[in-house]
Amino acid sequence: MNQALLRALAAALCLALLPVTATSQGAEIAFGDVEQDPAQPVEVTAETLSVDQDDGTAIFTGDVLIVQGEMRLSAPTVEVFYDQAGDRIQRLKASGGVTLVSGDDSAEAESADYSVESGTILMQGDVLLVQGESALTSDRMTVDTHDGTARMEGRVRTVLQSND
Repeated sequence: MNQALLRALAAALCLALLPVTATSQGAEIAFGDVEQDPAQPVEVTAETLSVDQDDGTAIFTGDVLIVQGEMRLSAPTVEVFYDQAGDRIQRLKASGGVTLVSGDDSAEAESADYSVESGTILMQGDVLLVQGESALTSDRMTVDTHDGTARMEGRVRTVLQSND
């Protein structure tokens, strides 16, 4: 067989084995076991808290753990942005090495930006997604907590295991 045919067969096999829809811009995959409800309360645990009343932000530092429903996010530092009235959390910005867990799926990245209202989480910087025995890496991943999907972009890589 020639090289082009071997590559085509390998590519077809890769697509058949992965629960990933590949596109020219990245890969879209399922993420988490349950649909996330952004109306659920957000619980934050940390070593310290600094609040700036002027700009409506709060900075949690030291083993920060954020829980909303079945989703858990941990990082060394998380900045919380509130709405104009200061009643609702609009956005969470985590940095310093972030871990996101939803159901059996987990992801790690250098930073994450969670828009609570829209239900999207943008993870950036050496993203690693682990789903069971499968692992994928990319430069960034956008999680849609409403749909339970994620889109990986920027040099998406995975290792395929045979089913032996």
